[in-house]
Amino acid sequence: MSRVPSLSSPFLLGFDEIERVLDRVSKAADGYPPYNIERVGRGERNPECLRITLAVAGFTRDQLDVTVEENQLVIRGRQQDDKTRHYLHRGIAARQFQRTFVLAEGMEVLGADLKNGLLSIDLERPEPERLARSIAITEEE
Repeated sequence: MSRVPSLSSPFLLGFDEIERVLDRVSKAADGYPPYNIERVGRGERNPECLRITLAVAGFTRDQLDVTVEENQLVIRGRQQDDKTRHYLHRGIAARQFQRTFVLAEGMEVLGADLKNGLLSIDLERPEPERLARSIAITEEE
């Protein structure tokens, strides 16, 4: 995988954290569980909403954990092997996973829903306030 170019331009000040986030995201290459990200209806007064849907068939609500940690949405799934079962063939493994999504500043998680083996997490991206301010210029004598 090619490395993202450095953000060390003299015109990009204070972007060190973004470079670290890009490094972290590029290392998260595991494809399990598969997921979709979609835009969900935007009304005149409603901010843009996003929905992340993960295919988590076989996981119960108690085996899933959704948290926000330092601007990251972290979804974890933990399954235990059932020692009482004796398999003749085992094609469905009891697995664990962790899927992480980096959230932009201001993104809010509205809620999560598990239905028919799909975990849906809704997020809201409020419109940022456009602020401009004037900086006074002092004159040294």
